[in-house]
Amino acid sequence: MTQDPLPDETDDATSADATAGTGPAEPREPRPLIERIGLAALAFGLALMFGGVGYAAWLGGEVFLAVIGAISCVMTVWVGLLTLLRS
Repeated sequence: MTQDPLPDETDDATSADATAGTGPAEPREPRPLIERIGLAALAFGLALMFGGVGYAAWLGGEVFLAVIGAISCVMTVWVGLLTLLRS
């Protein structure tokens, strides 16, 4: 006993997904400066919190959590700087 294959159902959404990435990439428009400043400020605020968690964990003797907090702080600062300096 064999099953018949399902009929091809192609609508605009699936055909757009199937062809995504096949053409030449359009150049991105850079973010406005005020948006980059806002995103960087948000990232630096999160980095401050991660650093606080790392510092508190270090004082509490939780070395693993302190290292994770410090790494998270550094990575968030890095992304904030990339966001701010990207043209």
